[in-house]
Amino acid sequence: MKYTILSTAILLLQTIDAFQLPFNLGQLPKVFQSDLSLNQPHYSTLKHDDIPINLSQYEDDIVVRLSYEKHLKEYLLLQKDIKFNKWAQNNNARTMDIQIKKSDFYNNLLTKFPNLKYEIIIEDLSQTAYETFPKSNDFTISNDLDFHAQSELFFEEYRNLNTIESWLNLLQITYPQVINIEEIGDTYEHKKLKVVHFQVPNDIDHKSKKTIVITGGVHAREWISVSTTLYLIYQLIRLYNTWPGSKILTQLNFLFIPVFNPDGYEYTWTTDRLWRKNRQETPIPKCFGIDIDHSYDYHWTKSTDWACGEEYSGDIPFEAFESKIWDNYLNETNQEHKIYGYLDLHSYSQEILYPYAYSCNQQPRDEENLIELAWGIAKSIRLKSGSNYQVLPACIDKDSDLLPDLGSGSSLDYMYHNKAYWAYQLKLRDTGSHGFLLPSKYIEPVGDEIVSAIKYFCEFILSDDR
Repeated sequence: MKYTILSTAILLLQTIDAFQLPFNLGQLPKVFQSDLSLNQPHYSTLKHDDIPINLSQYEDDIVVRLSYEKHLKEYLLLQKDIKFNKWAQNNNARTMDIQIKKSDFYNNLLTKFPNLKYEIIIEDLSQTAYETFPKSNDFTISNDLDFHAQSELFFEEYRNLNTIESWLNLLQITYPQVINIEEIGDTYEHKKLKVVHFQVPNDIDHKSKKTIVITGGVHAREWISVSTTLYLIYQLIRLYNTWPGSKILTQLNFLFIPVFNPDGYEYTWTTDRLWRKNRQETPIPKCFGIDIDHSYDYHWTKSTDWACGEEYSGDIPFEAFESKIWDNYLNETNQEHKIYGYLDLHSYSQEILYPYAYSCNQQPRDEENLIELAWGIAKSIRLKSGSNYQVLPACIDKDSDLLPDLGSGSSLDYMYHNKAYWAYQLKLRDTGSHGFLLPSKYIEPVGDEIVSAIKYFCEFILSDDR
């Protein structure tokens, strides 16, 4: 292999399983010392104070996979008559996953489409949502959670916003030479949007280094994207401790935004586990939130979805606080970064999406190499874990050819057109068994396979002569 040092570092990382970070936040609470493999009790048997949020809001909901042939557009337009939330869609398998009330599904949808082929994916949505929360009676957002940060213990559970920020602050204190956390703006609810810089100081000029941007948590309910972004930071620290001379570290800068939607993310922990948008006001009273990933000023189109809908794009581009903060940061505050790679982590479907999202008629520059790199990323994941990630243009995933506004104003298109040479959206596990409610036992396996993907991505960029 061309880069001997890089290859040796990667091999070393894969073989060192017992490595521990040299810092400690105290003793592991008893709740985390218990057998984490035990199934949680059914939420209905618990006391009110032992339940993280009001789970009765999903009590009659199911998640159904619909098979379609020629009726996709009709299904998408059905929301005018039958209330349901679209979770995901697989264009190769010709299926669509929806969250719907049992009564609406059996009495309305099946009546309208009596020959519909379907599969019930999640029968007890309330319990499935409950099981994604930490196995603890304390679900409050506080700074009091004292956890042990050695090895992968932090990643045995999903973490709330304050716990994440405490962990990141500890990393900055422990590794000030390589980690710097920058607050780049305030959200609608006055939370700080934070960028984690990871850069190893050396003789190479900062402006000469290529920058990789990795974001997670754009959609609040996609907890695995947040945990995976944090896991990538953690693995860079392991690489720094074992092989600080790796070209990944010496020749690249990294910018991470683990929680791109802090208002929405906190709301999923306190109120609605399946909330998607941010939490700012809209023109309709009691309808909150703009879909951040429909808010960028590149082929932005006002959405056909109403203000209460999950894909509401606002009335103007960059109306979402978070997208505007990010745009200001890139164009005004921090222009020296040479962004070569942009990876936006989402869930679910196991897909690697490349530009453009707004239209399948627009061919991206250097499309052949863009697709080749995407397939290389997919292969690296498959070799690591056996998971199959499909490669396809984002416009197909977004159905922008059917409803053009569904692919408009995406961060993928914006970053690819304006800032990044290589840009992808990665939809993480799974393919539908749990959907947005992936159990915490998958945090590390997903993290490990995406670490392999990032290693391949970085190696490709380092060998790129552009």
